[in-house]
Amino acid sequence: MGDLLKVTGLTVELPTAAGRVKPVHEVSLRIATGESLGLVGESGSGKTMLSLALMGLLPAGAEVRGEIWFVERKEKDHRGTPSLPRKVEGYRRNLAEFGEVQWRGVRGREIAMIFQEPMTSLNPVMRVGAQIEEAVLAHEPKLDKELLHRRLLTAMEHAAMPEPAVRAQQFPHQLSGGLRQRAMIAMALAPWPKLLIADEPTTALDVTVQRQILDLLDQQRRELELALLFITHDLAVVASVADRVAVMYAGRMVEEGPTREVLSRPRHPYTQGLLAASPTLAKRQLTPIPGSVPQLTELPRGCAFAPRCSFRRIECDRAVPELRLVEPEHYARCVLV
Repeated sequence: MGDLLKVTGLTVELPTAAGRVKPVHEVSLRIATGESLGLVGESGSGKTMLSLALMGLLPAGAEVRGEIWFVERKEKDHRGTPSLPRKVEGYRRNLAEFGEVQWRGVRGREIAMIFQEPMTSLNPVMRVGAQIEEAVLAHEPKLDKELLHRRLLTAMEHAAMPEPAVRAQQFPHQLSGGLRQRAMIAMALAPWPKLLIADEPTTALDVTVQRQILDLLDQQRRELELALLFITHDLAVVASVADRVAVMYAGRMVEEGPTREVLSRPRHPYTQGLLAASPTLAKRQLTPIPGSVPQLTELPRGCAFAPRCSFRRIECDRAVPELRLVEPEHYARCVLV
């Protein structure tokens, strides 16, 4: 199966008071239709900025270099029935060259995003159903009211919301955290996108609700043949939802490969550190990674992880290591591999 999304050498540069920084630096990744890619890293590693680049939502003044190849639909079909979306052939376009007008045809309809905090993402003074309908009307403004209502209920059913007709008339504050997150999922699914980006969608939810949301996303990925980019800092979550995993640190990809291979045989010291610091029932003591993610304005000349790495060598400080193939489809950016 061909890649739905292929990112090559993507760099995002932002102006700051301390100078220009690169929160995303020469990142390459790919996702096929129906595949799930887990994107892992600490806060400040560049995960969310990468997702915003894929949605065309970067802040003013941002400069983008590299390529974001995406298979866009050939026809802007209206698909008036609320059944599962039919397969639509498409053609590859470089989203990195898009202006805002072009992004409006892609954002939401082709690539949708579930944001981290549903209470701040939902409009507090609009009913939930009206917000989901608005996501459809943004791309299909001529859809009649009956079909629009059917699309609304179908999206809420796909998001496993109980009593969708009742919930559609409620305001966000009347819903629990889990139901608000399901409303965000319904809003993302309503236009039937081909790629779904989930930015830590289980943050601030209790454990049982987290499991329900993860199972729901995995089920919809399979049923609707979605490509899923799942952003998280929790490796246990990645193990349960992702076919492949990519690890980011200080704006760069440091390890990437099949989930089982990367988690069982991590080859980069940072990935090893994340696993050692992850809580499990079998562990009596966690081993934290010393230090913190460096400021983007104060990155070392060589490997950005070197100041925190127990395997540091002289060559680590000379230049940024290349991303090297260590096993079939398994890559790591370290001089030790």
